[in-house]
Amino acid sequence: MMRTILFTFATLFVTVSLSAQSSSSTIPATPASEHVVLVITDGVRWQEIFRGAERALMGKAGKVRDSTALHQDFWRETPEARRAALMPFLWGTIARDGQILGDSAGGSVARITNRFKFSYPGYSETFTGFFDPRIDSNNFPPNPNVTVFEWLNRDPAFSGRVEAYATWSAFRRIINAERSGIPVRDGWDRGAPVGPTVEAEQLRTLYRTTTRMWGDNAVDALMHESMRLGTRGAMPRVLFIGYGETDEWAHDGRYDLYLRAAQQVDRFLESLWTAWQADPKTRGKVTLLVSTDHGRGWGREWTDHGEDVNGAEYIWSAALGPDVAPLGVRRDTPTTQAQMAATIAAALGRQWQRAEPRAAPPLPIFKPSR
Repeated sequence: MMRTILFTFATLFVTVSLSAQSSSSTIPATPASEHVVLVITDGVRWQEIFRGAERALMGKAGKVRDSTALHQDFWRETPEARRAALMPFLWGTIARDGQILGDSAGGSVARITNRFKFSYPGYSETFTGFFDPRIDSNNFPPNPNVTVFEWLNRDPAFSGRVEAYATWSAFRRIINAERSGIPVRDGWDRGAPVGPTVEAEQLRTLYRTTTRMWGDNAVDALMHESMRLGTRGAMPRVLFIGYGETDEWAHDGRYDLYLRAAQQVDRFLESLWTAWQADPKTRGKVTLLVSTDHGRGWGREWTDHGEDVNGAEYIWSAALGPDVAPLGVRRDTPTTQAQMAATIAAALGRQWQRAEPRAAPPLPIFKPSR
């Protein structure tokens, strides 16, 4: 019954909401933010974000090897307590000082607009603001569409200061690194940092010698350290970070490791935000956007996504920054994945829709212009 209600709600209200947002969405006229960071943790369901761990999956159904430890770490009696146990930074700092969207059970459906419900189409939609039906495979060639990252990299204010770090090796194609000129550090072969430092050499050794659980997806911790080292002392104006373990562990059916990977992403976010606020060069000048590229199925289909998987179209997003209104969990605010591209630009005072008319309007997250 609940699934039917959600599907009906989405069909009736998302289009109406976007039409209204096209006239009500604003961008900061003189943004305080000088940096925007988009973080995507691949394939994390809205169910865990808003409800926390799902009890039915915390045993054999989720291939859990130590259910006692998993229950101790993640099970709480209420959804509010469970989600805080899973993502304490999201439900502490971001919920207090920023916004979280996509509670499909609370009238704030967030969904993708592409019909494929898997990664390359989802990331392309996120980065361009529209669905391109030609992009129908994760093996699709370099993206023929200009992303908001490439467009910003052409702007003299941001040129040479747009960077991307990710575990999945497809991002060099999704962002079209060769055409765009954006350095994309992704996968096992290009994820390690360059440079003569001892730290860089140690990371290159770890990338080379770590046992590869997945051939095209490096582990989050290595990528995170590569990104941290690569951006230290020279914070990009525009930064993309793509964590991939959450999706990989879900495909493997390991609910315990899926939860632990999601919690680790939350810890990464907290450490980054703390560092940015401690540095006078970035304190109060960073907008952090967090989301996912697709959802997953219900019940036994939690491991899957794709065109035939019901529920995989539902996502979520979060925002934190000096120009983001501190509204917490948004209610009655349907959104789409396609709105993220214009939101990235808007956080820097730019209007992506002027360059790309097919793009959806920004997410309605910013403080009213004065």
